[in-house]
Amino acid sequence: MGRMTTRPVPREELRAVLLDSGGVLMRPIGGRWNPRADFERTVLAHLPAVPPERFAAAIAAGDRYLDASPTTPATDDYHRLLLHALGADPTPELLADLRREVPPATILETYPDVVDTLEELARRGVRMAVVSDAWPNLPDLHAGLGIHRFFEAYAISAVLGCNKPDPRMYHHASNALQLAPAHCLFVDDDPSLVAAATRLGYAGRTLQRDAPTADPSVLTSLTGLLDLF
Repeated sequence: MGRMTTRPVPREELRAVLLDSGGVLMRPIGGRWNPRADFERTVLAHLPAVPPERFAAAIAAGDRYLDASPTTPATDDYHRLLLHALGADPTPELLADLRREVPPATILETYPDVVDTLEELARRGVRMAVVSDAWPNLPDLHAGLGIHRFFEAYAISAVLGCNKPDPRMYHHASNALQLAPAHCLFVDDDPSLVAAATRLGYAGRTLQRDAPTADPSVLTSLTGLLDLF
């Protein structure tokens, strides 16, 4: 992929930041987003005869299903596919157990630079919203991690019925803030999604914590946002 170009961002124009969630604000403990880290344990508690060696192929099938979906599918539909791939019966009881609520801090964590940066942005009067390909419970997960309080609006794929880079995802957030795209900075760890936002008139920055670079369109820490506001 070629280098993404972005227009200079005049500080006086920016009034809000629209943030992706996974990879920008939070990450899964253990490194796997889907299925949740307790998936194998939950399935085996209900169906101890399922051979453990089948899980890797079932999870890979689930990844292909998510990648091919035009939006974030219903949680139960995703779990049914995984269970069918395991040769297991997706009983109502098992599906309910797989989607049961657990304390977010047991499966997720914010990056070390997140809370302090959001606190300082809020202190400076920067308005904030989330634009994320996620399930509807994302605000609850953020609440459990202590960051929901920073965000005025959420654009969530499973709620809106579309994924980024669909313009509706970006526009839902900026419209909720009653701001034009030019007054909003979009941040994502996927440069193609940032490029899509800039084509719609948003300012954009890619966040790549593990890829130090001199490219001004790339942030290596969320703290870098403080230079733009």
